Amino acid sequence: MTTPPTRERLIRAMGNALQHKGLHGVGLSEILADADTPKGGLYHHFPGGKTELAVAAIEQQVADLCALLDKLLPGADPVAALELWIARAQQGLAASGFQRGCPLATVALESSAQDVAIRQALADGFAAIRARLALAFEASGRIANAAGLAALIVAAYEGALLQARVAGSVAPMELVGAALFPLLRTQLQGPPDDQATD
Repeated sequence: MTTPPTRERLIRAMGNALQHKGLHGVGLSEILADADTPKGGLYHHFPGGKTELAVAAIEQQVADLCALLDKLLPGADPVAALELWIARAQQGLAASGFQRGCPLATVALESSAQDVAIRQALADGFAAIRARLALAFEASGRIANAAGLAALIVAAYEGALLQARVAGSVAPMELVGAALFPLLRTQLQGPPDDQATD
């Protein structure tokens, strides 16, 4: 098995750190040790240091999540795809001992107005995820406010994941899913045909 390139190892190490400890909870020495990379390797690939690396890790996490949604959503029942997405998130959280949260939410909660590049990467990431969901709903042809519904799902997902992490239980995510998915199915079914033609 070949060793991943230095840049890839650094991004993976930072992504792992963001999910477990957040941006300010991990030092460069820990990231470099996890990536098995000397300090010079970091600044060769990321002259902006920790901030530039964090942006790259956020972008990679978003790309991975969007790739998963692209795999699950097209041609499928959107609600079934979302159920699978949430189930996978629950499994991942439980497998990490409730230590591995969403890197976007973790970093967003601790970012400040001075973290301009990081906040922009987070905003772009959330927008990309919402756009993927909205496209799936629009494809159903029965959702009047696909963008709003996508925003609601992302908010519910992030809030439930945060609650599950601190509770050490997937129960909050299960509660949200049990309430949200039937509502989504009702939305996707649309009005009865006789109302639709009024």
